[in-house]
Amino acid sequence: MNLKNKVALVTGGSKGIGFGVAQSMLNQGIHVAITSRSGSAASEAASLLNAKKNTDAKAIGLQADVRNLESQKGAVNQVLESFGSLDVVVANAGIGHFASIEDLTSEQWQETIDTNLTGAFYTIKASVDALKASKGYYITISSLAGTNFFANGSAYNASKFGVTGFTQAVMLDLRKYGIKVSTIMPGSVSTHFNGNEPSDSDAWKIQSEDIGELVVDLLKMHPRTLPSKIEVRPTTPTSK
Repeated sequence: MNLKNKVALVTGGSKGIGFGVAQSMLNQGIHVAITSRSGSAASEAASLLNAKKNTDAKAIGLQADVRNLESQKGAVNQVLESFGSLDVVVANAGIGHFASIEDLTSEQWQETIDTNLTGAFYTIKASVDALKASKGYYITISSLAGTNFFANGSAYNASKFGVTGFTQAVMLDLRKYGIKVSTIMPGSVSTHFNGNEPSDSDAWKIQSEDIGELVVDLLKMHPRTLPSKIEVRPTTPTSK
């Protein structure tokens, strides 16, 4: 894929992995729309991205909620109105509630599933026609928790196991249209996820820009080859 002047949509792009992915794509000349449930957070992050970029590509911030199909359709329509096409969609928005099944509330369960799994579904449902037109790329951000279960992780594991399987099925559905589909499954990443505050002590972790570089590598890969499921982890994790 020739990346200059392509157009991407990144859900949950105001910080963390989504922000890192957006920044890496902007530096390749890709116009990027980032979404957040907070319109001000999306706008502030887009301004920061535009200040950091080293190309003529443009970032815009949109208020959208991945838990709502109409909201996702609205975001896609705004991207098409702003840039005229849509070539890359990164379903990144996610949350985590971690507790024993005895303590996990039904509200926490539902919010996790609605955001992480149903959000990925709504994102591709809203964008599939645009991606068919561009023969584009749909990428989900799953997790190593989507193949490795752990105590206190029932909601998060369920959502990410679901994202991993969902994405692989979507890949089979859409490749006949020339759409490429991949899921990226990171291990520990230095972000604000689950109340973490990134610091020097996180230097051993994957950094958000590392995931951004991986997304760019996928976009640059020869179209005959599709890495459909990518596990990525810290090279040398610290002992707990």
